Amino acid sequence: MKLETQVTGNIGLYYVCYRLSRLGWNVMPTARNARGIDVIAYDRTGTEFIGVQVKTLTKRNPVPLGNNLDKIMGDFWVIVNNIEKEPQTYVLLPEEVKRLAHRGEKDGRVSYWLQPKSYCVDDYFEAWGRIGNGQ
Repeated sequence: MKLETQVTGNIGLYYVCYRLSRLGWNVMPTARNARGIDVIAYDRTGTEFIGVQVKTLTKRNPVPLGNNLDKIMGDFWVIVNNIEKEPQTYVLLPEEVKRLAHRGEKDGRVSYWLQPKSYCVDDYFEAWGRIGNGQ
């Protein structure tokens, strides 16, 4: 059964919220389909805040980044793939996403993608320690 795009996005969003919560963060998803970060999390003292961008894919596919890299924001990016079986996550910094982005051009239109060979690497795989503990 093929999942709708909205459902796929929701699975990844709430999976990331779950994982961050297990790390002790107080987590709030932001408004869906709004520009900006997808998750705001704060530590138990309410003094440290992080913003997380979530990208969800059903398989190990390229991550679409849009027609420019200006929309890459937040403190962390979490790519969730393989959601139909066992979710796998990759935790990156926005600067890494920008550096690793692949620029494509077709019919005069520019688009950016994050290729699996760039993000599906050991340094980012299940690297929740990069975000740290919300305790």
